[in-house]
Amino acid sequence: MKNKELNGVFPILATPFTDDYQVDYQSLKRLIRFQLEARVDGISIFGNASEMYTLTEDERELIGQVVMEEVAGKIPVVFGTGATGIPQAIQLSKKAEQAGASALMIIPPYMVKPDPQRIYDYFAEIAQAVNIPIMMQDAPIASGVSIPVDIMVKLANNYENIQYVKVESPPTTIKISKVLEQADGKLKVFGGLNGMYLFEEIRRGAVGTMPACEFPDVCVRIFELFHDRKEEEAKRYFFKHLPLIRIGTLAKYAMGVHKQILKDGGIISTSLVRNPNVPIDESIKEEIDLITTELDLLALSGKVTI
Repeated sequence: MKNKELNGVFPILATPFTDDYQVDYQSLKRLIRFQLEARVDGISIFGNASEMYTLTEDERELIGQVVMEEVAGKIPVVFGTGATGIPQAIQLSKKAEQAGASALMIIPPYMVKPDPQRIYDYFAEIAQAVNIPIMMQDAPIASGVSIPVDIMVKLANNYENIQYVKVESPPTTIKISKVLEQADGKLKVFGGLNGMYLFEEIRRGAVGTMPACEFPDVCVRIFELFHDRKEEEAKRYFFKHLPLIRIGTLAKYAMGVHKQILKDGGIISTSLVRNPNVPIDESIKEEIDLITTELDLLALSGKVTI
């Protein structure tokens, strides 16, 4: 899987917790099986939707092992390995490569906000330290750092393993077009922001998406319809599910929203989130139900064999 070109639907796995806020590895295994049953093209771990910023090093290592064992080479696995500095990011990236990662998704440093030269140096040093593909994660809402397009292009020109960018700068569509226009084929683009602009992103040339993991079947279907040249049907299907996608972007509560749907479907045992995320309240739960009762989601169908 290390040489497989990445495209399609790569959900960011949530990290399920037990009632005492420990990682729930049994729920994690069910969650992985659910993704496979939804026919995703790949899986991503240690993204923002994984609450990666709350995990210990030991937890990351064991989660990586569980994911690789459950996936068993069926699809590519992308590890998030961004950090607050270069030494930490290199260490995480090397460990991910050793664990069998197909590629790395790397967010820029997010404590001290780097200028363009520091962004370039960060990605350049990581690229020299590993031999697998790198996806630059341009997520200014989460990190406070926007990667300039000219820096992305310069990095792709200078380092063969810098091959992808996940664009999460709203509106994602504008920046996706700029990247594709300037990169001359050297960067492939994935969309983010939970798929908020998924239909438009595909039309503009994005090859994939990395949303949260409670609606993988929806994203898979949109890609299938679009690539079967059923653009109008893909558009209608996307807009039908947009309220679901939108509620999964609520600031502070998003992780709880993702997990509540998975819990309602019996895929994970709790919807608990770790600090600093905020648990959803009853009003948000009611709004989730208002949306999901109008949809036919695999997660809530009772048909998942996990």
